[in-house]
Amino acid sequence: MTRTVYLNGEYLPENEAKVSIFDRAFLMADGVYEVTSVLDGKLIDFDGHAVRLARSLNELDMKNPISKEDLLEVHRELVRRNNIEEGLVYLQITRGAPNDRDFVFPDPETTEPTIVLFTQNKPGLGNDPKAKQGLKVISIEDQRWGRRDIKTVQLLYPSLGKMMAKKAGADDAWMVQDGFVTEGTSNNAYFIKGNTIVTRALSNDILHGITRAAVLRFAEEAQMKVEERNFTIEEAQTGDEAFISSASAFVMPVIEIDGVQLGDGTPGARVARLREIYLEEMRKAAV
Repeated sequence: MTRTVYLNGEYLPENEAKVSIFDRAFLMADGVYEVTSVLDGKLIDFDGHAVRLARSLNELDMKNPISKEDLLEVHRELVRRNNIEEGLVYLQITRGAPNDRDFVFPDPETTEPTIVLFTQNKPGLGNDPKAKQGLKVISIEDQRWGRRDIKTVQLLYPSLGKMMAKKAGADDAWMVQDGFVTEGTSNNAYFIKGNTIVTRALSNDILHGITRAAVLRFAEEAQMKVEERNFTIEEAQTGDEAFISSASAFVMPVIEIDGVQLGDGTPGARVARLREIYLEEMRKAAV
């Protein structure tokens, strides 16, 4: 069945949606994006994604072509038109398509941003079997640009990282800079020692995860201690449990880091409980 997508104010069949070859996302990776999960036909943590989108646009001095209220309506309409019960809504805003390629930003008065949204149907998203099996991760050098706090479409190195993990027989990779873990290829990274969750502090070095913020809040409410600081792969390998978080994976256990098994090699009780709490609370707050 052909999906309905949204492009610059219009709902279109996916095979009719066209973007200029001069669009700056295509030529310069000059764009930002967000991915919002859908559970039970409702949007998970939409407000958080909308706030981060506005921040990303502001950091790149890019015009926002749509209000938060209208953006919510577009999300809901796409979910309705595509009959999404469990899945994702992908949103991308670029600086637009001037008449030619140029490193200098186009005049915002003459070049409108490009806005695209589409859905991905993912039945079983909330009950991923990997949550019971756990993930294996490897470490790789972090070679991305310095502003990882802006959620841009510059995803080539994370894609290469996932391929490195696949070739190594693992599920994902954690990136390391100056000896310390930054984050996963498309997620935030954590380990648990005793009753303490350790994860890197917010800065330009990592994405300010919307799921991360919710998970840490729920963890503290569950009387777990949270330490936001630098940590090494070796330190994480000594943890009792580890996990990642993202808008599409929610909370996902990690059972092996660079070939070193954590605990008995199965997902631990604390991560399982965090995932349960997160899904319960987010379903209650979904819009």
